[in-house]
Amino acid sequence: MDINKYIESGILELYVYGALTQAEAEEVSKVLHQYPEVHKEVEEIETALKSLSTHVAPYNPETVLADIKRKLNHTGKVVSIAPKKSYNMPAIIGWAASIALIGGLFYTLNETNNLREDLRYQKTQNVLVNSKYEQAELELTQTKDLLTIVRSNEYIKVPLGAQAVDKDAYASVYWNTKTNTAYIDAQGLPKPPKGKVYQVWSLKLDPLTPTSLGLLTENESQSSQIYKLDNSNTSEAFGITLEPEGGSESPTLEQLYVLGAVGA
Repeated sequence: MDINKYIESGILELYVYGALTQAEAEEVSKVLHQYPEVHKEVEEIETALKSLSTHVAPYNPETVLADIKRKLNHTGKVVSIAPKKSYNMPAIIGWAASIALIGGLFYTLNETNNLREDLRYQKTQNVLVNSKYEQAELELTQTKDLLTIVRSNEYIKVPLGAQAVDKDAYASVYWNTKTNTAYIDAQGLPKPPKGKVYQVWSLKLDPLTPTSLGLLTENESQSSQIYKLDNSNTSEAFGITLEPEGGSESPTLEQLYVLGAVGA
């Protein structure tokens, strides 16, 4: 047997490590007894392995604790070392994700509410704009109609002058005897107090016979203060009085604001 080749083969290291099969180990054991060189090589391998194990020995907590107790023995005290707090990282990550999700939901909900408020505001603005546009269109139509009435020969204009109750009051009546329609321009009348309303009268003068044409109520009026009333009477004059809300059977002459005669 070539002893050097056998030693260099590495089988002796495997033998010391215990990595050989039982049959292989028995074979090496026989060689050890036959060749002193091989036996010496095995001893050197074992010595080197023990030295290496000493330098890289694994941490033994019991040995370390015993060593600490031994070093502190002269004080009679033992220092307790609290175990390092353990953190459940998966749980922490899960909670963090949940909090982030909830925060995201609240942010989204808040943004949605803001968007709804913006849309509601925009809708309100659109309604107001449309309402103002419709109002402007209506007033323009009324203005055109009023101009047509004023310029038409079919309408008799009756100016109504101020009376003692209010020297600054004035009004006009545009009366079409063919259509029995009367337009009352009440722009020169002051705003009636609460609980009061203006009432228009058709008058026959001899004898004085008043006939109510109607009330100038706000719901019948536009910003132009033009009121449309029916008048099929043979009117000789027109007057407007301030009456209790709902109107009166006969005019309250003490509250006669304006009066004017037809053809005057």
